[in-house]
Amino acid sequence: MFVPTRAAGLEALADFVPRAGSAYARQRNVDTGLPRTNVSSLSPYIRHRLVTEREVVAAVLEQHSLSAAEKFVQEVMWRTYWKGWLEQNPEVWRRYRRDVAALIDAGSADTPEYRDAVAGRTGIDALDAWAGELVETGYLHNHTRMWFASIWVFTLRLPWQLGADFFYRHLLDGDAASNTLSWRWVAGLQTVGKTYLATASNIARYTEGRFHPQGLATSAAALSEEPLPPRSPIPSAEPAPSGRRVGVLLHEEDLALDSLRREHSFLDDARVVSLAGYAEPGSRSPLGASEAVGAFTVGALADGLARAAHGAAAHAVGAGSPDAVVEWAAAEKVDTVVIPYAPVGPVAERTTALRAALHDLGIAFGTARRGWDALAWPHAQRGFFPFRTQIPQLLAQQGIPASPLR
Repeated sequence: MFVPTRAAGLEALADFVPRAGSAYARQRNVDTGLPRTNVSSLSPYIRHRLVTEREVVAAVLEQHSLSAAEKFVQEVMWRTYWKGWLEQNPEVWRRYRRDVAALIDAGSADTPEYRDAVAGRTGIDALDAWAGELVETGYLHNHTRMWFASIWVFTLRLPWQLGADFFYRHLLDGDAASNTLSWRWVAGLQTVGKTYLATASNIARYTEGRFHPQGLATSAAALSEEPLPPRSPIPSAEPAPSGRRVGVLLHEEDLALDSLRREHSFLDDARVVSLAGYAEPGSRSPLGASEAVGAFTVGALADGLARAAHGAAAHAVGAGSPDAVVEWAAAEKVDTVVIPYAPVGPVAERTTALRAALHDLGIAFGTARRGWDALAWPHAQRGFFPFRTQIPQLLAQQGIPASPLR
C-alpha cells in the first residue's frame, strides 16, 4: 500500500487534494475497507516528513478555502498538537515506557486474552478484522483506531499500554505522541474523566454494515493514574553551530532536509561536509517493531539520504548505540554534528546518549528545529480546542493563505 519515498507521498498528496474539502468533511469517518478514497492515507509520509505538514496544508489551501478544508487541516494539526503537548509533558512518555516494559516482564503480553486480541481471535468480528488489517498493512483508518482502542480497554479489559504498544509496533505512521496520547484519550486519562465508548450501532453505521460486533461494553469508566508533574517548558532552540566542518545526521523523525536547509543557513552546502543517517525502528518497543515498519522506516531513510545528498556520498550508519555515529563523525573529521530536532520519543532518547558520546570526543552537537513546530508547540498547553483557535494565525505566520489565490 505504501512506498517509502517522497515521490510516492507527493503522488498521494496530488491525488487527494481535490477531495480535501467538503467531500472529506462528509465522508472522513466512514471506513469501507480497502481501497480508501475518502481519506488521504498521507500519515505514513507525514510521520517521517517525507512530505511535511506545511507543504500538505499549503497544497490543500491552494485549491480549497480554510473553511472548506477545515476538517482535513485540523487532522494534520492534531499531530502537531500532540507533539507539542508531549514536549511539555515528557513524564507521560517516560511513564508509558516504564509501564510497557513492566507489563511485558510480568507476562501480561503472554496471556491467552492478549494473544487472542493481537491475533484476531476474540470472536468480535470488527476487532478481529482490524487486528489482521493492522498486521498485514501497517495502517488503520483513524475512526477505526478509536473503536479498536475502546474495545481493547473497556470490553476486553486489557492494559491500554499494551494496546498502544501493539499499535506502535505495527503502524507505519506510529509516532510517540499521537499514538500514546490518543490511547490515553480513549481511556479517560488525557482529558481526565472523558472516555470514548465504541458501540455496535456506530460501528455498523460507519462501516456501512460490514461489521455487527456483539458483546461490546455498554459503559466506559475512566481509568485513573498518579497525578502528573507540572508542565515543563519546551526546550529552547539551540544556537546555530559555529563549526566549519558540519556533519548532518538524518533520522526517521524528519527526512526533508532540503526544506530544513531553507530555514537554517548553517545547513548550507558550503559548511556541510558529510551526510549520514540512522534509523532504529525496533526501539519503538521492548518487543521491537513489525517487519513492515522496519522495511518502511529503513526505506524512507534511504530515500531521504539520497535526496539530501544530491548525488554525493551519504552514509547509512548502524543503530543500537552511538558508536557507529561517532566512528562516522571521526572518520569524516567533522567538528559539529547537527540533526533535525527530535521530539519526545525513541529518537530523542537515542540523542541523549549520542550527545554525550560526541562531547567526549570534542565534537559539538546541535539540532535544527522547524518553524512549524517552534510556532505551534507553545500553544499546545491545554486541550485541542483552544489550540484549534490558533490555526489561522499559525498558518499566516507560515505564509500560507487561508483562501486560494485567484
